[in-house]
Amino acid sequence: MRLSKIVLLPLLAVALISCDNNNDPTVEPPSTYEFSRNGESSVSFTGQTTRIQMAAELTFAMMDFDNSTEESLLNMYRNEGTDPFDSADLNEATKNIKGKVAASTDYFSSNSQLSAEIKNQFENWLVAQVEEVYPNENMVAAPGQPGQIADGEDVRYVNGKGFEYNQMVGKSLIGALMADQMLNNYLSTSVLDAGTNREDNNDGTLAEGSNYTNMEHKWDEAYGYLFGNADNPANPTFGEGNGFLNTYLGRVDGDEDFAGIAQETYEAFILGRAAIEAGAYDVRDEQAQIIRENISTVIAVRAIYYLQSGKNGLDQSTPDYGAAFHDLSEAYGFMYSLKFSRVPNSDSPYLTAQDIDEMLAQLTAGEGLWDVETSLLDEMSETIAAQFDFTVEQAAN
Repeated sequence: MRLSKIVLLPLLAVALISCDNNNDPTVEPPSTYEFSRNGESSVSFTGQTTRIQMAAELTFAMMDFDNSTEESLLNMYRNEGTDPFDSADLNEATKNIKGKVAASTDYFSSNSQLSAEIKNQFENWLVAQVEEVYPNENMVAAPGQPGQIADGEDVRYVNGKGFEYNQMVGKSLIGALMADQMLNNYLSTSVLDAGTNREDNNDGTLAEGSNYTNMEHKWDEAYGYLFGNADNPANPTFGEGNGFLNTYLGRVDGDEDFAGIAQETYEAFILGRAAIEAGAYDVRDEQAQIIRENISTVIAVRAIYYLQSGKNGLDQSTPDYGAAFHDLSEAYGFMYSLKFSRVPNSDSPYLTAQDIDEMLAQLTAGEGLWDVETSLLDEMSETIAAQFDFTVEQAAN
């Protein structure tokens, strides 16, 4: 089902991967994502961990009707103002979310206008949450009326078209921040091999004041956007986290149709990092392609899963609007994230931004989710699945 054609020997046995030419380097991957130099770790992705935690605080704060304001939410997104976060560590950080949204070298270095538009889209959603949803916290949601809607024992807060802005922001950041930086920036040869990176890596020249080469660090940063907030990042539990990429990697892996995708992705990161240490750049690049396909697949599977879940909630004698709108708000974010997917061995996403925007416009047309046709949700699901090596039925279960 997936791109990977490499058969990895068990990592616990320390696989040896070499080429036919005896002069080619041998790659000895460790069993976990642990690499060292001179007795000290050479792995660093603190910036990625910080941004994942910032994104988690931001989406949580969007639901804090009593304390959050337009200014406070924007300050969290930009990391501006005085102590915008609850976490003292995040307040001391120099990183921010906005600067890395739609900021990859491959997709946006020559399109600053589009990058700015996407960055601003998130700000618009934050402002809309405060201006549209907060004042109507105690109103019953209806077509054109923001407010609350029951979802079993939970309460969802939606805009006039039935969408939850917090879900749109959170799930869209999976693509616009995490996947874009991983697939289209740090795993790209344009970044890994930038400047003298390859020469420095061959010579063992370390980044100033650090215990890693620039190339090693770039690969680590890609890894950090997936596993950087795990309890044990070197040997993470698939599916743990704050509702971002690792969470959904684990959920997709739990579907028997995609079983093994998490371990394959993890092992590709390990082997790619070991290949960098060995100077085996062909092996490194093969692993990058595996990761690109698998992460793109995770996003697509969840987009379809939520489209179909939303359809099932609506396709009842008495529609379950609360559950359906929650699922379709998540679907919106995952569909948005597909803009930042990456077809292996190409410079393109699986679906173009125009394709995605057209589908999202259909979802938000008219009364939005209040009058969306279930047949449209099926059409969108089929459109997405057609670009991948799986079916709607496989993604939906």
